[in-house]
Amino acid sequence: MATVAVKITRKGQVTIPKEIRERLKASTIYFDVVDDTIVVKAVRDAAGSLHEYAKNVKPGTSMKQVKERAWEVAVHEKTGKKSS
Repeated sequence: MATVAVKITRKGQVTIPKEIRERLKASTIYFDVVDDTIVVKAVRDAAGSLHEYAKNVKPGTSMKQVKERAWEVAVHEKTGKKSS
């Protein structure tokens, strides 16, 4: 795939080209900055974490609690730190 240049709007938004979106197959992405390079990665772990927690949830646990716990685990797995 060739390098593609896109315009950054006044609001800091960019449109990810269709070819790249189709290749990522994700609706959420991570941005990592390494020196002066931006790396875009598809987020696939959050949904997987939610699925794993959803099947082992105690009766009466709210979906909000399940999501919060799943995100804590996902952040810890990625960074080794607790989420804020």
